[in-house]
Amino acid sequence: MECKLICSDIDGTLLDVNRQLSKQTIAAVQRVKSEIPFLLISSRMPKSMRLLQSELGTLEAPLIAYNGALVMGAERKIIQSTEIPYSITQAICNCIPEFKLHFSLYHQDEWVVPAMDFWAKREMNNTRVSPKVCPLVDILALWKQDQKGAHKIMAMGDSDQLDCVEQFISENCSNKVNAYRSKETYLEISNSQLDKASALSKLLSEEYPNFSMDEVMAFGDNYNDQTMLERVGRGVAVANAKPEILSSIQTHTLSSHDHGVAFTIEQYC
Repeated sequence: MECKLICSDIDGTLLDVNRQLSKQTIAAVQRVKSEIPFLLISSRMPKSMRLLQSELGTLEAPLIAYNGALVMGAERKIIQSTEIPYSITQAICNCIPEFKLHFSLYHQDEWVVPAMDFWAKREMNNTRVSPKVCPLVDILALWKQDQKGAHKIMAMGDSDQLDCVEQFISENCSNKVNAYRSKETYLEISNSQLDKASALSKLLSEEYPNFSMDEVMAFGDNYNDQTMLERVGRGVAVANAKPEILSSIQTHTLSSHDHGVAFTIEQYC
């Protein structure tokens, strides 16, 4: 396979044990980026991804945020934007009012949290982005006025309570949204019309029309990466990937903590 483009998930795939870009990873990307574009494709918000692009020296590159819900080309041009409709955003956030779950709402570069609680502080530390604090009922009222939906909802808290949110989604709106556990205490929710694979295909058609999916090498570790890893020419699962991903993806590399992305770039590029 001739590799014309590389794309990588971030959390659990690209970052090291300290949740940072290692020197090995930065060096590998910077060595190839002039000839082989290196793109980030993540559940993260664009602002957080651009911080990593700056370290990699790829700020000019397109990116795919929110698991494909927001596709941004060169000069931050929005190629595709797919929200969870407001009515569903509201229903999910209010599905079990007696539960004390944290609901983070994301729209483009806007991140709103109901309080600067444990979960908000944890995400702020992980992503290096600060949220806007606003009671959930107030932000939902504002979004209703603008008929604005979420590019992503992240529910965080007790695992058993998240099970109930998943059940609500399964019974009421599974045809509208996808929900998956990035951690036992994290439930990430996005529009079901898209995934990383379809978003990548859209990006290629707009920004790299001479490239095909067969000429892409992609890295991932989690359920939201599976379709992308299956559809590109060389899908690579890091050693710490979910067991289902490791069993379904033929090519494996070292773990994210052992700089698996850098190792494979050196091996194939």
